[in-house]
Amino acid sequence: MANLIPIGRFSRMTRLSVKALRRYDQLGLLVPALVDPSSGYRYYTYSQANRAEAIRILRRLDMPLEQIRELLESDDAAVAAKLLQAHRGRVEDELERRRRSLAFIERLIEREGSVMPYEVRVKHVPAQHVAATRRTTTLGTIGPDIADALVRIGRALHGAATTGPALVVFVDVVDEEGAGDVEVAVPVTAAFEGAADVAAKELPASTVAWTVHRGRFDEIGPAYHTVAGWIQEHGHEVAGPPREVYLTDPRQAPDEADYRTEVQFPIR
Repeated sequence: MANLIPIGRFSRMTRLSVKALRRYDQLGLLVPALVDPSSGYRYYTYSQANRAEAIRILRRLDMPLEQIRELLESDDAAVAAKLLQAHRGRVEDELERRRRSLAFIERLIEREGSVMPYEVRVKHVPAQHVAATRRTTTLGTIGPDIADALVRIGRALHGAATTGPALVVFVDVVDEEGAGDVEVAVPVTAAFEGAADVAAKELPASTVAWTVHRGRFDEIGPAYHTVAGWIQEHGHEVAGPPREVYLTDPRQAPDEADYRTEVQFPIR
């Protein structure tokens, strides 16, 4: 066992925690050269250090473990290059998202203390028959989750007529601290009977305070702040979870700056 490295020393050498090394072993991503049958203690070799370093760097770049395994186990250089290129695209997209977020924060700071550019109004929304499905989602997955829900609703409609734009009822708060439930719905004719996990239901009539946000979905926060502040200032009470009504079909407006989203708070 002279050429074997105990897991603790291998951890310090590779800057991977013992916990991470155990997990990578369980996933078959970085298997020890030897496991003591009596103690279960793991040993590695110096030749495994390069693989450990590759894993460490790829994890810093947020590559999923399954993709890391596929990359490192591929004997085809073209396949490996394709996997790296795909992840490079995701990293660049994330970098661009963060740049936009920083630019948005700068605009918020510049406007601190001033009135946000939203006009709040009140209207009566009649009861609506909808095809609806509920999702538990997180801030990081809400976009794909809503898109998937809309695809499922579209399949369940089987040609049934829609009567208005898609909407999402935020049953719970979805934020950085945890997951929450949302209900994705499409207004339809009363003839829709529901299918699988898509239910036919009626959203009750309500009076709402509302405004329209123009632009990216991830910059919609000030619209919520404005409507909620208006409700308090005018002596109303929130009477239900807020809704987003998607007035713009992203498929028909590739520029996110052109998106129009109505933010509604039921009030009494």
